[in-house]
Amino acid sequence: MDSVLGLITGNYATEELQVLTAERGIASLPFGSRYRLVDFPISNMINSGLTTVGLVTPYKYRSIIDHVGSGSDYGLDRKHGGLHILPGSVFGVRGNSNSRFLLRDIRRNMVYIKRSPMPYVLITASNSIYKMDYTELVKAHIDSGAGITMAYCVNNENNPNVKGLVLENNVVKGITNGTKVGDNAFMDCFIINRGLLIRIMDWYASVDYYDTIDLIAGDIEKLQVNAWKFDGYAKSIFTVESYFNTSMDLLKYEVNKELFVDGAPILTKIQDWSPARYGLEADVQNSLIPAGCTVEGTVENSILFRGVKIKKGAVVKNSIIMQSCVIEEGACVENAIIDRNNVIGKGTVIKGTPDVLFIKEKAGL
Repeated sequence: MDSVLGLITGNYATEELQVLTAERGIASLPFGSRYRLVDFPISNMINSGLTTVGLVTPYKYRSIIDHVGSGSDYGLDRKHGGLHILPGSVFGVRGNSNSRFLLRDIRRNMVYIKRSPMPYVLITASNSIYKMDYTELVKAHIDSGAGITMAYCVNNENNPNVKGLVLENNVVKGITNGTKVGDNAFMDCFIINRGLLIRIMDWYASVDYYDTIDLIAGDIEKLQVNAWKFDGYAKSIFTVESYFNTSMDLLKYEVNKELFVDGAPILTKIQDWSPARYGLEADVQNSLIPAGCTVEGTVENSILFRGVKIKKGAVVKNSIIMQSCVIEEGACVENAIIDRNNVIGKGTVIKGTPDVLFIKEKAGL
């Protein structure tokens, strides 16, 4: 893995996440009680042995910089290699969630790529949830002699935002927009020979507003593009619905075990919180409760983040309550996503439906 340079793209946006990404990029969207989405690609790279990782930041970069810092929490505060914070293009932030590998973002950071002696570049998006040992992908790429190897999984749902791969004996013959159940879904993760990446950046310099994958699709017959299958849990987040459903998957034992128990850990920013405290009348069922929470009411099928307070008589069901929120006495929150720092007052009733969730934007700074 010393021959592989890591690159994570985070400079893209989608209006389909509504107020959840109004002040933050997708990469820094909170997930799973204590993580951000970007923790998954960074952790996968570190756990696979990569020592040099570049992160292309979005225009709204404050939250992502605050979270990753110098990379010390990931073991990337190194004299040689380490975490490189790379600027994204101002024109890279779009409402089109399909532009996850904007050519302009990569071209702007060619110094990072050209100065590296590593012959391969592993490129991933920052809105996918999976745990992968990239060493198997790298080995398959090197052994095949291909110029590009794309990771894919078999899709278990219809998704217009995920690209599909048309395969023939693990050779990519075409790339489609949108996938259906049973299709080969591109996981927004691929490894490419560094020399080939540099040439592609030069070939298409005049149309750098295109997505790199779309350009590869247009030249698929000229490029040797292979595919590598991943058999584990994998979901990508593009919409409020996919964010909520993927979050709720963590309440399933087998998914939680695969992501957080088996194998190497998912790393994140270290925060010193006291253990969660439960009152005498607390009633918690099938929920994630992290450190720093105080629960005196009822929590069912929900995900809380650090510092959340559920007061006596309060009820939270089928909801996501982000950091430092307070649900006051007698309040009821159901089928909702409450962003951080909100206070739901005494006796307040907030109810969405499983199909139309109630979403409360972040309060304060």
